[in-house]
Amino acid sequence: MPAFKPAYLIHGDDHGRIAERRSRLRAMAEAESPGAVDLLEGDACTPETVAAALSAMTFAMGRRFVIADGVERWKERDLRAVIEAMAGMDPTTTTVAFFAREDGRITVPEGLHEAVTAVGGAVAAERTVKPRDLGRWVQAQAKERGLDFDLPAAKALVAQVGDRQQRLLRELEKLALDLEPGAAVGVADVQAACASSSERKAWTLADALVAGDARTATRALVELRGQGERIGGLTFGIVRQLRDALQVAEALAAGTPTGELKRSLRMPSWKAEKVIADVRGRDAESYRRALAIMADLELETRGGRAGRPQGGDAGLGEETLGVRAVVTAAG
Repeated sequence: MPAFKPAYLIHGDDHGRIAERRSRLRAMAEAESPGAVDLLEGDACTPETVAAALSAMTFAMGRRFVIADGVERWKERDLRAVIEAMAGMDPTTTTVAFFAREDGRITVPEGLHEAVTAVGGAVAAERTVKPRDLGRWVQAQAKERGLDFDLPAAKALVAQVGDRQQRLLRELEKLALDLEPGAAVGVADVQAACASSSERKAWTLADALVAGDARTATRALVELRGQGERIGGLTFGIVRQLRDALQVAEALAAGTPTGELKRSLRMPSWKAEKVIADVRGRDAESYRRALAIMADLELETRGGRAGRPQGGDAGLGEETLGVRAVVTAAG
């Protein structure tokens, strides 16, 4: 059974996270005390109505909860009734939670911060993080959950699941459940844990084609087909990585320094290093041929020549066409 504080103030400009925390607290409150939750929001969320709710007598069993959502509209001069009601409430039987969605100069009154702290409550700020700071933010959040993320792994997580903080926190929570406390997490761990089986195999297939590894590429393709993936759905990601590889191959042939090349690629540093290492073993022309092969494969598997009399290709199924294209493109 969770231990509730007498008061909470959740505020900040990360409105999605604030909504998520409100939803979670409400669900916990209703599970703790069914029928003893007062939700005041919109026009009903005024200092007077909140003060009245805190002062009202109730015969409900268990703890009472008053949730006030929208306190960013309150003014300092209007807080007196709320502060007095909070000072007079029983902290062992009542919890009040204030939620404020701040935006620029619209902020929660400072007096409410002080009132929540005075009764032994908790104040939490939910702030959006600038994209350039997300890696460090992920590291800090991971540490709070008992995980030791290095910075490349933190940046890989952002690149993999996006920059929404709520989504990143959910991925960290899943990792914390799967791994031992204090576990060190690297890029490979992030890739393995934060993607579906199909996504991992699709990346393996594309990476193997870039590196010219026909055996690994063929195995990945067969496994993907076994999971029900269509060839047409895989070609987009493959073509994108082959184009990146062609760009790298042409830059290397032109004598572009590795450091400059890494900075020019729109991908995480660890990914750029891997692509450059894979591309060094092939030339630009091999990637041009591979792209042409993938274009033919897409045509053949999307109503083009598949199953039509085309010389030696007559009647070939999608899987056979795919394996042949993968082996040829990697060669």
